[in-house]
Amino acid sequence: MSEERVERRLAAILAADVVGYSRLMEANEERTLGALRQHRREFFDPTVAKHGGRIFKV
Repeated sequence: MSEERVERRLAAILAADVVGYSRLMEANEERTLGALRQHRREFFDPTVAKHGGRIFKV
């Protein structure tokens, strides 16, 4: 009987809700999207990279 090697990988899934998102987008879409992108670059990207992860379907 041949042995199959099984590779297990851990996954973390994050779904986030932004309080007041609709109101913020209505008030200033460009500024709101810019702020969200900045928060991602500042907080999420470094932590994900530190642990060898990746972000997709943003």
